[in-house]
Amino acid sequence: AKTHRGTDTLSMMALPDPPCVVTSPDCPPLGLKSLRVDDSQFQASSYLRMGLGPHRARLNIQSGIEDGDMYDGAWCAKYEDQHQWLQVDALRPTLFTGVILQGRNSIWSWDWVETYKVQLSNDSETWKTCMNGTEEAVFVGSRNEPETPYLALFPQPAVARWIRINPQTWYWNGTICLRAEVLGCPLPDPDNVWQHFSEKLSGSKDNLDFRHHNYKEMRKLMKAVNEECPRITRIYTIGKSYTGLKLYVMEISDNPGKHELGEPEFRYVAGMHGNEVVGRELVLNLMQYICREFRRGNPRIVRLVTTTRIHLLPSMNPDGYETAFEKGSELAGWALGRYSYEWVDMNHNFPDLNNIMWDAKENDTDMVKTANHYIPIPEYYTKEDAFVTPETRAVISWMQDIPFVLSANLHGGELVVTYPFDCTRDWAPQENTPTADDSFFRWLATVYASTNLVMANPDRRICHSEDFQQHNNIINGGAWHTVPGSMNDFSYMHTNCFEVTVELSCDKFPHASELPTEWENNKESLLVYMEQVHRGIKGVVRDKMTKKGIADAIVKVEDLDHDIRSAADGDYWRLLNPGEYKVTVWAEGYFPSMRRCNVGTEARPTICDFILIKTPRQRMNEILAKGGRLPQDLQLKLRPST
Repeated sequence: AKTHRGTDTLSMMALPDPPCVVTSPDCPPLGLKSLRVDDSQFQASSYLRMGLGPHRARLNIQSGIEDGDMYDGAWCAKYEDQHQWLQVDALRPTLFTGVILQGRNSIWSWDWVETYKVQLSNDSETWKTCMNGTEEAVFVGSRNEPETPYLALFPQPAVARWIRINPQTWYWNGTICLRAEVLGCPLPDPDNVWQHFSEKLSGSKDNLDFRHHNYKEMRKLMKAVNEECPRITRIYTIGKSYTGLKLYVMEISDNPGKHELGEPEFRYVAGMHGNEVVGRELVLNLMQYICREFRRGNPRIVRLVTTTRIHLLPSMNPDGYETAFEKGSELAGWALGRYSYEWVDMNHNFPDLNNIMWDAKENDTDMVKTANHYIPIPEYYTKEDAFVTPETRAVISWMQDIPFVLSANLHGGELVVTYPFDCTRDWAPQENTPTADDSFFRWLATVYASTNLVMANPDRRICHSEDFQQHNNIINGGAWHTVPGSMNDFSYMHTNCFEVTVELSCDKFPHASELPTEWENNKESLLVYMEQVHRGIKGVVRDKMTKKGIADAIVKVEDLDHDIRSAADGDYWRLLNPGEYKVTVWAEGYFPSMRRCNVGTEARPTICDFILIKTPRQRMNEILAKGGRLPQDLQLKLRPST
């Protein structure tokens, strides 16, 4: 390919006649950031090394911790002159309208392009420079730092197949490095007879509201779903954000507003990091989909709704989302909107119960109180001046109010499913830190990852610098990186609920045109993961005499060092893999009861009910508290043996 000096400003194909040419058409990104553009579509005049090759010139791509490996955070030219270029092949005629530029992502280096020219071609041999009147247009790139994306719209859109970015000046103490996105509207290609057919197959057949929804539009959509399916939906709030935006939840059930005995409670939480928006839109799409499929009589959806109480929280961090939404999908960068309004990472904001449990075990303190489940929140965390966001407090109260069994925390920026523990012991930066339920957590993670169309694709490109395919796209949270105070760990240690984190997409904030594909990639995963709430055993713990349910009965599975407790009505759910288990249940004032429960391979629970008998002393205390007299048989049982 020719260098900048070989540019021919006259041989570029002519622009289409109006009205195809407009001053500022609303063209989508080509797909450098979303990986829709393949590595093979990039070329460059030169590059420093393979890890800084042209395929790394993707907006928001993240480098590995070490510079010099195969996964650096930009394309960097080998030479520092004005003849360097990065080239992208759009594979078809495209109406190019602009470029977005960032500098290099690196902990150690400081590099960006300050100004650049753009050249276009139909054959990759002859090039025409983008003009501003009679002069070659010079566009402004990054300014003063490498992370903020900067948009440059062309003075006049132009049709071509290839586009080049030609740096002119760069940071004085750095070198030529950039990450980019290209804006362009694809045009019909008369030479490609299969193009129309392949485009018909892309996207989604489901007629859902595929666009980004700000707070106002999210409320409208949720209200519309509720009005369409009032019999199975209910909207409620669990609290407010720092700025006063309500945290809305959509409940889907055949009896909304009511916990039904024996029916498990499930939740999806999205938007903990406000700029990771795929989960938010998937949850909104999911409530639409369930509503419509239920009305159509889809047997799978009807069964799910009638046997499960589903709770969908699309936006845990609405303040952060609004900040990112204001900038838009291509200009929000990698981190804008991630944190709460108070600049708190909510996934580090839950009580660290892991170290309380580990310290208790090491110090041989009262194992009954701190044991392995329902670990209490430390006192310092409950004080009004504790550095806890109102959003985190609201979610904790929600967890305590509803006996959730299974959950997933939807994130973005990678393609992997992580499972507890997230926090490592002894503050190791990376260390496999399994729970007592490691095998079941691995099953949960595998269920989602193996049914996700992108994760399950062995030919997919890695997102940034880590190859999770070698782990089958699942990983223990601590083995990836330690996260003290995560929601997953808190959910497991303070409540009965098992929770994983799903990193849904390489692109945290994809363009709206990508959302139908994201839905198709995740639809089956979202459904099949919810169905896992029906695995294991469930039942009701009852008092033998009154037949009433017993709350807070402890359910212990032999050889699994993690117990769960019965809910207010005495019902319980224990997620387990197939097998035979020895299960013991006890409650304060009752004799323990043991039975063996067999779990099959089907996605339906084994019923294991328990009847508990009060101890004589408990019966005595209850009778005396009511001012009654002890029956003779009870007096005999309480009499000390000689």
